[in-house]
Order: sequence, then C-alpha cells, then structure tokens
Amino acid sequence: MSTPATDAVPVAVIGSGNIGTDLMIKVMRLSKTLRMGAMVGIDPASDGLARAGRLGVATTHQGVEGLVGMPGFADIKVIFDATSAKAHGRNAEIARQHGKLMVDLTPAALGPFVVPSVNLDDHLDAPDVNMVTCGGQATIPVVAAVSRIAPVAYGEIVASISSRSAGPGTRANIDEFTETTGEAIRVVGGASVGKAIIVLNPAEPPIVMRDTVYCLVEGAVDAGTRERIVASVRQMAETVQEYVPGYRLKQDVQFDAVEDAVVPALGRRVTGVRVSVFLEVLGAGHYLPDYAGNLDIMTSAAVRTAEKITALRGRVDA
Repeated sequence: MSTPATDAVPVAVIGSGNIGTDLMIKVMRLSKTLRMGAMVGIDPASDGLARAGRLGVATTHQGVEGLVGMPGFADIKVIFDATSAKAHGRNAEIARQHGKLMVDLTPAALGPFVVPSVNLDDHLDAPDVNMVTCGGQATIPVVAAVSRIAPVAYGEIVASISSRSAGPGTRANIDEFTETTGEAIRVVGGASVGKAIIVLNPAEPPIVMRDTVYCLVEGAVDAGTRERIVASVRQMAETVQEYVPGYRLKQDVQFDAVEDAVVPALGRRVTGVRVSVFLEVLGAGHYLPDYAGNLDIMTSAAVRTAEKITALRGRVDA
C-alpha cells in the first residue's frame, strides 16, 4: 500500500461490492493525495466491508445514514458512489447537504459527465460529477481525439466485455448504459450524434475488454488531416494510459471512404470518411481480475477525478 501524505484528503466509498472494493484498494495502494476515511455498505457480510475492516478502514453497514453518523464524517471531503442509479439520488442529496464532493460511478448522471482525459478541467467546481460508463471512459477519449481535428457527424461505439465482469448492477442498467454513453459521446466526445452498444461475451476463459469506435467525418479528408487524426488518437491514448496503464490501441487507426451511404441515425445520405479505432483495456488486477478492464477503467477514472478536483480546491482554500 502507498503511504499518503499527512495532509491527504479523507474519502468515503459507498458500495462494498466489486467496484467499491476496487476503489478502496486503488486509493490505498496508488493515491498519494487521498486516503480512505470510511467504507460504507448495506450487507454486513460483504467481502468489501470485511476487507476494509482488516485493512484498518472504518466501516458501516447502515448505508449513507450510517456514514453521516460516523465520528470521522466531518473530515470526509469526497464520497465515491458505487451503488446504483436508484440509490444515487438519496446519496447525492446527503452529500450536497453536507458540502461533500460526490464522484458518481452509477448511471444516474445527475451531475455533469466527466472523462478525465477530455473535460475534467471544465467541471472542477461541480458538487456531483458522473463517470459516465465503462464504455464511455474507454471510447469517448477517442471520439474527442477525432473531433478536435475534424467534425464528427456520427460516433458509434461497441463495448465488448466478459459476462463475468458484468454484475447485477450492470445487467439491470443496460438501457441506462446505452443511453448515457450515447449522450456522452455527443456532449463530451463532440459528435453531432452518438450511439452505444454493449456486448456481454460469455467466452471462457473470460475475454479482456475490447472496444470499437467508429467516427463518421463528412466531406473530403486529405492526407494531412488523416495524419493529424492519427497523431491526436495516439496522444489521447497516452494520456489515458497515465491513469489506466492497461489501455492501448490494438492496431493502427483505419480510414474507409463512405460514398453516398444512408446513415439511419442521421436520417440522410452521407459522403465522407469512417475513422475506425480498436481498443483493449486490461485491468490492473488490484482487487478485480485483470480481464475486468471495464470496471478498472471506471475506478481509475474516478480516483484521477477526485485527486485533481481536491488538489485544485486545496490550492484555492489555501
């Protein structure tokens, strides 16, 4: 485990399942600026609460109300919500009442979408930030990398993950996943229209997370523009790798001509170029298996977000 600085920011994790437990491990093992203040669950027998207790982290199995009643609650600056979209509304309300930063890993999306490598600087003052989805964290950086070079009329992503890494929350929120990710492709990625598809693959042994990103750029795209798109995508991948080391491009960026083709999502015919990018996300294996890159990228993005926001607020407060 890492040794946080003496002035490290105390944080709480709500949700003692796989994602919440991985978050706790990342804070304790990797972060120099955050430290665990509390692990919160509702199942007293959960592995996450048991593991937190063994690691010396204060725990409660009484949910957000139990967190508020803990002796160290006043010192907590950040609350990570790794529960569900339904539960997040209440959790966010409590956090807001007590002036805590909420980093939301559920599909609730009450606060602005944040992808650290793309738009974190735009939302440093937000009281509640949303981590979109695992597919969004993996693919939106690529859409943004293309759109900052050439306008993207339509962005489509396909996220393929192991069915073993899709827990009850993910399975119950498939519709929210596709809707939230599609909207974030537009709002954060910069595409005029966005669409998301998720595939739960039951293959054994379990597959590593794979993502395909298609960006349709209308009109002529000359050789110079293509080179700038490739450079932009590569640079963005390197930025994501700073907090998700297992993130990588599987092959070179592909360009295919589109000649007067019907694009149903746009409702018209289009001529231009389709930019295709193929990704792989291997998890760090801190708590979850390394094939669960879809969960790892969410927790890694959440920790990076909390570190940057609290660092800025600390400088302002000082």
